[in-house]
Amino acid sequence: MFRGLRAIAAKEFIHVLREPSTIVFALFIPLIQLIIFGYALDTDVKHIPTAVLNQDQRTASRDLIDRFTATQYFDVVDYVGSDQALRDEIVSGRAHVGIKIPPDFSEKVARGTGSQVLVLIDGSDSQVASRAQSAALSLGLQFSSEIVGRTAAPLIDVRPRVLFNPDMRSANFFVPGLVGIIMQIVLMMLTALSIVREKENGTLEQLLVTPVGRFGLMIGKLVPYAVLGLLEIAIVLLFMWTVFAVPIHGSILLLAAVAPVFLFSGLGLGLLISTFAQSQVQAFQASFLIIMPSVLLSGFVFPRESMPALIYPITTIIPVTYFLEILRGIIIRGAGWSELWQQVFILIGLGVVILTIAAARFQKRLG
Repeated sequence: MFRGLRAIAAKEFIHVLREPSTIVFALFIPLIQLIIFGYALDTDVKHIPTAVLNQDQRTASRDLIDRFTATQYFDVVDYVGSDQALRDEIVSGRAHVGIKIPPDFSEKVARGTGSQVLVLIDGSDSQVASRAQSAALSLGLQFSSEIVGRTAAPLIDVRPRVLFNPDMRSANFFVPGLVGIIMQIVLMMLTALSIVREKENGTLEQLLVTPVGRFGLMIGKLVPYAVLGLLEIAIVLLFMWTVFAVPIHGSILLLAAVAPVFLFSGLGLGLLISTFAQSQVQAFQASFLIIMPSVLLSGFVFPRESMPALIYPITTIIPVTYFLEILRGIIIRGAGWSELWQQVFILIGLGVVILTIAAARFQKRLG
């Protein structure tokens, strides 16, 4: 039963030692991922981007803003001059919270009659919205309790108002994000495994003796998966609307126009993996180097603003990060081109860089 066991085991050890990539994937990559994600993942939401409409502009109102920032839950990223500008900051995604201080704030506080402060909260992220709401209410009560000897009525009446997702349904946040994550994973895996499978079967080399040029060969390999990706996103969006009851508040035409831009990066990542992997097993292992950061560092689950300063730059080079912002902007907040054009152009830039590098390596490997 165990005849030849030693010989087979020795053969496999030699085979593993002859493939350094196997040792790297098995030993070092998990340690690197553990260190990165161990520092990056923090369920305590802090540093929420906040816009302020301060119609009072006096000492008491500025003191209130300082108290908001001192909690470390709110980071003021912009001061605006109108209600529409405050809402636009939230719709565009530049801010997740908007604080409006009325023009008679200081007078009412000085008289001890109390004043209302409106806090607009982006409900598209239920986790961030819940933390922002509780932190704002707690701050208002704390501010009032410090001077309770002057008046029995609360001086700061914080009125939170959750926008876009007033019930704070988690499905409204996670399901649009799943559209981007699923789209990238499927496209990347199908492209990488398909090309590597042809390498293993020897059919890729056979194509080189045909009149098809190398660039034409590469494009021809990617076109079917681009079409499949468009069909995939249409099906996923349909299920999102019908099964999970997540409405699309923005333009479907804009979403359809932006989706192919994201295809470039997904196809490019699959092509890039295929230039490193010699087998389907290696391609599958290499895919996890992209899948894990895409899921955990893109803002799909955990807010990027709460990640450490050393980890945050990594989130800016992940293409799905910007596609998630576009998806949630269009689907949940009803954002348009004027609010999302920056994310679109960044996504185009990343897609071009990834596809260029992958194409260059693909041409070299064929050579």
